[in-house]
Amino acid sequence: MGGGLMDALNNTLNINISNRICVVEMNRPEALNAFSNKLMDDLADTFLAVAADPGINVLVLTGAGRAFSAGADLQEMGSATVQPKHGFPGLLDAIFAFPKPFMIAVNGVGAGIGATICGLADLVYISDQARLRCPFSSLGLTAEAASTYTFPRLMGRQQASWFLLSSEWMSAAQCVDAGLALELCTAEQLLPRTLEQAGKLAALPSASLQKTKSLMMQHTRAEMEAAAKAENAGLASLMGGPANKEALAAFREKRDADFSKLA
Repeated sequence: MGGGLMDALNNTLNINISNRICVVEMNRPEALNAFSNKLMDDLADTFLAVAADPGINVLVLTGAGRAFSAGADLQEMGSATVQPKHGFPGLLDAIFAFPKPFMIAVNGVGAGIGATICGLADLVYISDQARLRCPFSSLGLTAEAASTYTFPRLMGRQQASWFLLSSEWMSAAQCVDAGLALELCTAEQLLPRTLEQAGKLAALPSASLQKTKSLMMQHTRAEMEAAAKAENAGLASLMGGPANKEALAAFREKRDADFSKLA
């Protein structure tokens, strides 16, 4: 990865490359690492750059501060902003096409895309202080990041249905039991353990790692892309609708949303 990309990130990401491992830390702790358009663009650029860099075998994603990611930036949602370079669809495309092992160290709370991105990783390690939530129903929206495809396959249909429909939290231990994460770690050991495992992969031949991942993904990538496309269409149809407007108004006004008069 060249210095140009590193300079362009403007502190939305902290990136460290060592021993053929690229650690990408989302660096918006004051916003609980919420996914703004800029953060999504910078992440997409990073996935693309790491994919093309022969000196990197593994990418590890984590978050700065007490959260992994609070999901979409609700402060930015619905406001007039500059057209993103990649946006959410482009970020998903970059992850779907990423040919190398992609690992996540869930260091704290994860909601929305902060939870559903776990379904796109090859390996997920989670802190015992973390918990995940898919708040889509409570926002008057629907699922995203191909989670309607990945979650049932990782967790089983009934657990995935409850997680995606109920807007309730899952503890770190529940995430491991359900198959959404591979291993539960103490907060202190999360990153060292993730890097220990990443190092084992990074020391292996990149061509072998990429071929095996390609073979594992060859029958699922098209399904994931189709799921994400359908989900994005569903999000577009619901965004700005009565339930979504009420949810965002309640968020701004710091009150509980009232959907009782809505269909």
